[in-house]
Amino acid sequence: MQFDPPLREAKLIKRYKRFLADVKLADGAIITLHCPNTGSMKNCQQAGSKIWYSTSTNTKRKYPNTWEIVEVDGRYKVGINTVSANKLVLEAILDNEIVSLQGYSKVRKEVPYGAQNSRIDILLEDPVNNQSKRCFVEVKNVSLGIGGGKGLFPDAVTVRGRKHMEELIHIASSRERAVLLFCVQHEGINQVFPADDIDPEYSRLLRQAAAAGVEILAYGTDFDIHTSTLRLNRELSVET
Repeated sequence: MQFDPPLREAKLIKRYKRFLADVKLADGAIITLHCPNTGSMKNCQQAGSKIWYSTSTNTKRKYPNTWEIVEVDGRYKVGINTVSANKLVLEAILDNEIVSLQGYSKVRKEVPYGAQNSRIDILLEDPVNNQSKRCFVEVKNVSLGIGGGKGLFPDAVTVRGRKHMEELIHIASSRERAVLLFCVQHEGINQVFPADDIDPEYSRLLRQAAAAGVEILAYGTDFDIHTSTLRLNRELSVET
């Protein structure tokens, strides 16, 4: 995934009203960015942190600049744009980077499914060789690092995430393939754990899903600021 025009650097002043952030540019100017993250962004919004933002060519946008990446602990880049997670996973699947998700001839996005009027992030199908071969892929963005290579999901209570987990459990129980894929946009995370203290009900459902046959995967992101490129480049472990 490459940003065009390239990403620009700034210093974070503060995030507020959930979807806005003020940043300071190198010349001292202060601008307001769109913050594309509905979570708490725990450990990812320290004032003074180095951040990178993209710029839209859409002249109708009130806030044309979007916060994409933040540097935490003075060393790790973290992607905070949750929309980017779906794009990164989709690109990785199309490029055959995710070995366990190879072998499907058709890829669709945001397909309605389930008993709770949901939409699956990515639906993989192979109607040519096997009309019943389908794989439902739900993508979640991981940005909460707690040190020691550990990352947690979610970073806030997620009723929507619980709903998605219940849908995946139903899919697996119907003997179709269901996958929960954690897109880890944090350079310092090597293992993903359920955030028991933040959302114990989500953690319970995650463990129930694993027991029901839902495949739990995690992939880490490579950040190349010089070329404004992000890509999934390594499989990580998930501890349920």
